Amino acid sequence: MMSALRDMFTKNLRQSGIVIAFVAIVVLFTILTGGTLLDPQNVTNIVLQYSYILILAIGMLFVIVVGHIDLSVGSIIAVVGAVAATMVIKMQQPWWIAVIVGLLVGIAIGAWHGFWVAYVGIPGFIVTLSGMLLFRGVTFLILGSISLSPMSPEYQQIAVGFLNGLLGGAGFDVFTLLIGVFAVAAFAFSQWRTRRARISYEQDVESMGLFIAKIVAVAVVVMYFAWKLSVNRGFPIVLIILAVLVLTYSFVSKSTIYGRHVFAIGGNLNAALLSGVKVKRTIFWVYVNMGLLSGIAGVVYSSRANGAQPAAGNALELDAIAACFIGGAAVTGGVGTVVGAMVGGLVMAVMTNGMQLMGVPTSIQQIVKGLVLLLAVAFDIWNKRRAASAKA
Repeated sequence: MMSALRDMFTKNLRQSGIVIAFVAIVVLFTILTGGTLLDPQNVTNIVLQYSYILILAIGMLFVIVVGHIDLSVGSIIAVVGAVAATMVIKMQQPWWIAVIVGLLVGIAIGAWHGFWVAYVGIPGFIVTLSGMLLFRGVTFLILGSISLSPMSPEYQQIAVGFLNGLLGGAGFDVFTLLIGVFAVAAFAFSQWRTRRARISYEQDVESMGLFIAKIVAVAVVVMYFAWKLSVNRGFPIVLIILAVLVLTYSFVSKSTIYGRHVFAIGGNLNAALLSGVKVKRTIFWVYVNMGLLSGIAGVVYSSRANGAQPAAGNALELDAIAACFIGGAAVTGGVGTVVGAMVGGLVMAVMTNGMQLMGVPTSIQQIVKGLVLLLAVAFDIWNKRRAASAKA
């Protein structure tokens, strides 16, 4: 048992460190805010307020893993919101048509970036910096430099709607609790399958005691979170969207040829080329995927904002990038997990929300978040050097 714990804090420091840090930050701000951080209403607000950043972080992770970056996602959110608002408010189109068109716009922009990066060979930093300026300008043109609102009630439900009372409950929502139970069961089953597979290949695994403790700890956190949601307004619709994306992209990154190619390119580009990986095509689709997820985030953002503004999504790309690096993605590419990016995004969300509850000035909030990002990257570099020294 002690040996397994030692491994968790040494060999697996990259994966375990961010989880430990997240728990510590939640405990710290819960104390500093007198328990307000974990108030059911505030927990729900955190989910609604930061969902689009977590969606962006999923796509940004794939971009970072292949060794590139995308600075345009904030502008894509703005232009997708502008297109959706124009269709719903000015053209009186159904909400679902606006959503489809918005996603198609995001995909088209992603393909535009992917073409210049993958097939022309311009660095992603330059291409997406250009896109950040270009599509922010397009947003101003579409909106005529003014805000456009309100959205239809159906469109608003995407980001602020809840599923409540489907299965009843006295003072709490049974459906939300069942979703929590299902999530815990799925996590336990996935971990058990992974453990059995590692044993079959004669690989080292943690002791059964530590394995059970990990499952119990995750179950407690998930069910506590589900309870907080159930006694407030129920299960947020946007959380369903986020859960589907997390499950889908976790599977893609770990269990598909495309996912393996993405990590191969980021890990060693020359080796990937020699192995027959279609590097240009893979990078192209990474940017197309980033455009799609930016489109989804744009729909969620405009739904929550109940309209479109020329400055919508400003600097959100920085939050998405920070979430990935804080969650364990390597600055040189080739390393990162979807779950890690989600935890990194939640670290930023809890810190920001906690400081807002405490009345900390915006200037200090920016300083703190900047320092956290710097320390996360410094930790990544230190961890690599430590691993290299251990091998030597």
